[in-house]
Amino acid sequence: MSDVMVRYIFSMPTLATNRKAKFEYACLEKFEAGLALTGQEVKSVRAGGAKIDNGYVVGQKGGLWLIGANIAPYKKASNLKNYDPGQSRQLLLHGKEMRYLMGKLSEKGLTLIPTSLYTRGNRIKLEIWLAKGKKTFEKRQAIKNRDLDRETKRFYSEDI
Repeated sequence: MSDVMVRYIFSMPTLATNRKAKFEYACLEKFEAGLALTGQEVKSVRAGGAKIDNGYVVGQKGGLWLIGANIAPYKKASNLKNYDPGQSRQLLLHGKEMRYLMGKLSEKGLTLIPTSLYTRGNRIKLEIWLAKGKKTFEKRQAIKNRDLDRETKRFYSEDI
């Protein structure tokens, strides 16, 4: 196989991100989960029709479910009258990971947040964070640090 082909096969283009998650939550652990999608949903996600900004993960019915994510109907598909873009979708994880996360969800202050939707090979994967919400003063400190870094970079780039 050529080097270009190998890079293409293993590249992971990001299809959707949750940009607010890094600001609103402190990441404790990262997990990769598959999503149970229909064929038209897969095509829609690959075409850029997914939004996970308002999504969150809950444990119910013996599994983990993605709620609040929006996957638009595929434009070239036949008209589906009963399709709900905001329906809950099951996450596919190993049993050991699922039991671990279900236990962590029962702890106070911890939540599961979807942060990135991407492809790995021909599969669509979802990166989820086991996270704790930041307090207001932590968010203000993050803004101050970001502004300070920006000013520092600007100062040193002018010297060169």
